[in-house]
Amino acid sequence: MAKVRAKCSVDGCTDQHRSLFRVTASEKSREQWILFIFNGNPPERVSKNLFVCANHFKPECFVNLGQYKAGFATKLFLKEGATPTEGAKASDEENTSTSAQFAVKACQTDKPTRSYGTQLSMKTLAPPFRSTGVQTDTEYCTDVSVGTSAVRSSRLFTSTPHKRPRLELEEEEEEDEFDPVEGDLSVIVEEPRDVTHDPLQSVTLTESTDVTMESSIPIHKTSTCIVYENCLMELFEVCPKCERHSSPKTRTMGTFLRVEQNCPHCEFSRTWNSQPIIGSTPAGNIQLTAAVYISGASFFKLEKIFHAIKLKLFKYTTFRRLARRFIEPAIVHRWKTTQDATLQQLGQQQNVILGGDMRADSPGHSARYGSYTMMDLRNNMIVDLQLVQSNEVGGSYHMEMEGLKRSLVLLEERGVTLDSIVTDRHPQIQKFLKESRIKHYFDVWHIEKGLSKKLVLMSKNKDCDVLKKWLHSVKNHMYWTAASSTSGPERVAKWTSILNHIRDVHIHKNPAFPQCLHAPLTSGRKKKWLKAGTKAFCKLEKALTNKRLLKDVEKMSPQHQTSSLEAFHSVILRFAPKNVVFPFLGTLCRLYLAVMHFNENAGRPQAKSSTGELLYEVNFPKSKKGECTVKPVKVDPTYAYVSELMDLIFEKVFEDPVPFEAEVRRIPIPDYLSAQFEKPDKMEVIASYVSRFNQGLI
Repeated sequence: MAKVRAKCSVDGCTDQHRSLFRVTASEKSREQWILFIFNGNPPERVSKNLFVCANHFKPECFVNLGQYKAGFATKLFLKEGATPTEGAKASDEENTSTSAQFAVKACQTDKPTRSYGTQLSMKTLAPPFRSTGVQTDTEYCTDVSVGTSAVRSSRLFTSTPHKRPRLELEEEEEEDEFDPVEGDLSVIVEEPRDVTHDPLQSVTLTESTDVTMESSIPIHKTSTCIVYENCLMELFEVCPKCERHSSPKTRTMGTFLRVEQNCPHCEFSRTWNSQPIIGSTPAGNIQLTAAVYISGASFFKLEKIFHAIKLKLFKYTTFRRLARRFIEPAIVHRWKTTQDATLQQLGQQQNVILGGDMRADSPGHSARYGSYTMMDLRNNMIVDLQLVQSNEVGGSYHMEMEGLKRSLVLLEERGVTLDSIVTDRHPQIQKFLKESRIKHYFDVWHIEKGLSKKLVLMSKNKDCDVLKKWLHSVKNHMYWTAASSTSGPERVAKWTSILNHIRDVHIHKNPAFPQCLHAPLTSGRKKKWLKAGTKAFCKLEKALTNKRLLKDVEKMSPQHQTSSLEAFHSVILRFAPKNVVFPFLGTLCRLYLAVMHFNENAGRPQAKSSTGELLYEVNFPKSKKGECTVKPVKVDPTYAYVSELMDLIFEKVFEDPVPFEAEVRRIPIPDYLSAQFEKPDKMEVIASYVSRFNQGLI
């Protein structure tokens, strides 16, 4: 858009304002504009080049007045049908004062010569004032820009600043841009008539003329950008008052940067902060700590990334201090609040079916932590999670039993009525639930997995190759037995009927299941039937009629399984991987985060294509050994819990962390595993250190 030299056409207006609106022929209210310009007495011939400055419009007539004052817009736009009014017509003195708000606009400059577009805010460290923009304390300032503190100078430099390159436009700006052909409304920027001309020379601004606009967007929801230090320091190389070179100083505190500019030639000085200060802590440090912790990321991996791109970062001690003071109390509080609501709903239901399973942080019996999870199997929602440390119960083998007991005590206190519990075949769990008279079912997958491993090894023996053709059928038969039976004896009868079926005998002596339910089989089946008395049949019969296996088959869960719990265990790896050691409270908080993520996305529907077809993906699991499986594709997960935790941290926990910390202190935290041993003197241990390859003679 070409710049036009113009001025306000209103009679008696001496304003040198540079925000002008052209009166166009296509404007419906052109007659009202002309009557206003000539005070009700328009001449017979009216010039085509008529302009009205922004001082003759009420503030509600503008679309982007707030953005314009804040420095985020270079042009003002009128609402459709807006007209100048007598009430908005200002006197010469008011026009001059108002033009001070519009004439001098801060923008980011290409050359640091006169005006600088830093966003400055008043009284950076003042507790009641917060700004999501850049903050500055200014002793002497010559620009009225966003966030500038009190202006004590009586003279402002009004030389036209260098405009920053306009990288992209909003859609409204592109549509409202002036077109000389169409004649749309536009802001005409007037070039200064004289380099030394200062229209605000006679105006003295006070603190009341500060146009700082505090954003309604919370600090933790404000967009952030990476700024290179040399690009930023270009804005502080020249004093904006005397336009001479100055040497600014910088100070950093983690991700926080402070620039102190003191001109040695004049009395100008100011302080610029790269991010808001909450209390005495930079907001960016808190926000980054919360983001790393809540997302389950690793601080040390993040540190490597920041170091690779030379990005400022705080130390690990700062990360732990902020996490311990603000992040972990917020996580504990949100989980307890959510759990209370869930248990209250379960207390109102009857015959609740739960599934329980433990996940250890390392395989075998050397685990330090064991997390026992209780899930509502009807909606796949986790209702409780207990973390047990091995030294609390005398060894890792007893952690699962202790976790179950703690969960059952909590459920009983909350009035939850249990119908049954589905778990694996842990012997201690079986005995405890039997003594507690709680109906106990076994997960079918755990039984099938153990049996399938034995049959695979058995089929590798000599004269047992024929069993390979029956492995898949035996596996399917176990799942069918569990799903189609209503009682324990019926399950056992259906399960043992497979020994007759593989011999091509389909009538059975057991009255609970007298014959097979399939249709008559044809004689041309490729599968070879087994013969009684052969080595393969005898081994298979011994494995399928094992006394312990028959007891487990009798207690197989008919409907609900713990496969969703196994899926949750894989989610834990994202937040608390097994190859990383965390303290007890840190592990517990990461487990709570995994629960929040899983519960929020437990009921995700299946994704659909643009044509409405359900989406599937084909996988080749390693356990299938070349066989493919089809898996439904779910919609993308959501992360609403992250936003809720951020709101909680910045709006409540940081304001008053005492009640949240008290909630954390009520959690019983066991001593470290090494606390049971006497700590030796470090220097003595170092002195006795000898390499295993330098032990000496025996």
